[in-house]
Amino acid sequence: MGTPIITQADLDQFKEDVINELRSLMAKEKTVKTRWLKNTEVKKMLQISHSTLQTLRANGTLSYTKVGGIIYYDGEEIEKMMEENKISNRV
Repeated sequence: MGTPIITQADLDQFKEDVINELRSLMAKEKTVKTRWLKNTEVKKMLQISHSTLQTLRANGTLSYTKVGGIIYYDGEEIEKMMEENKISNRV
């Protein structure tokens, strides 16, 4: 049985397959990382102060999870809260 010959086209296709797989993995990892946000990320995202964020937690507007003294917020819930509180100025 002979040795298979690898062409430039084979190598180019392999490169494209590897790049696409890496992009897919990076997109999945990014989703997991951004699902749970810390105080600083939420304050920056919403452009609010620490006391405002604390008020949103205290009055139940924004739910959170506390693990080992660190507070985490669900990014999807923040987006949902923003949509629910959207005000339309239709004339």
